[in-house]
Amino acid sequence: MQSTNPVFTRSQNFTQPAPQGYPTSGYGQQPYGQPGYGPEPWAQPAPQQTAPEGVMTIDDVITKTAVTMGVLVLTAAITFMFIPQALLYPALIVSGIVGFVTVLMVSLRRKINPAFVLAYSAIEGVFIGAFSLLFAMMFDPSIVIQAVLATFVAAGATLAAYKVLRVRVTNQFRRIVTMATFAFAGLVLVNLVLSLFGINLGVRTVGGGFNAMAILISLVAVVLAVANLIMDFDYIEQGVRNRLPASESWRGAFGLTVTMVWLYTELLRILSYFRSN
Repeated sequence: MQSTNPVFTRSQNFTQPAPQGYPTSGYGQQPYGQPGYGPEPWAQPAPQQTAPEGVMTIDDVITKTAVTMGVLVLTAAITFMFIPQALLYPALIVSGIVGFVTVLMVSLRRKINPAFVLAYSAIEGVFIGAFSLLFAMMFDPSIVIQAVLATFVAAGATLAAYKVLRVRVTNQFRRIVTMATFAFAGLVLVNLVLSLFGINLGVRTVGGGFNAMAILISLVAVVLAVANLIMDFDYIEQGVRNRLPASESWRGAFGLTVTMVWLYTELLRILSYFRSN
């Protein structure tokens, strides 16, 4: 089944069918000879395929997700507590750009590189720490705590619904979510470019009281983030079912971390709309 998630699409392993019970030759047919007659005398036996050293498991994905999230949270906490106020905006801009480039580097590689995944976690930790500090300075630190709790509650509820309700991820669902996600990213990019020229569409703000359009846009973003989480869970289940190499657990952990970061930033924005500066 072909993946449309940018994080998983470069890994063909996530699209391979589950292995069958009986091995076949590389040509998809019985090697050499005709059925019932056995191999020709000069035929050499097919080379034996070595078994992989380890396979992807749910526990492995959970462990690696804990590592990536741990690096992100630790870096974010250090940035939040110790970054000088004069460096807040430069750190926010630079880490945001570098983090986006790192996501592309990891997503476009067919073979996952754990070093790049951990580098993303550290860079995104700087971004999250600076982003959170900005909101804490504009309002109060409790808004950050509320956003963190809301993020993990939303992720936990999504996982519970996925397992209990046995949500089935269809190709149509993937296409709709992927198209909507790219459309949202395009809207944010256009709004950012226009804001550089002094044009404010009002779709992305911080605080400032009740803003119906900004709240609606952020709610749509939260729904998209939750839908992407569902696709992440589905891709990880496919990977475990297909007995992928253990190294692919890093890709699953990376996808979950990217989506969780997105969900957190949107929930933090929504909370700010109901606070006065």
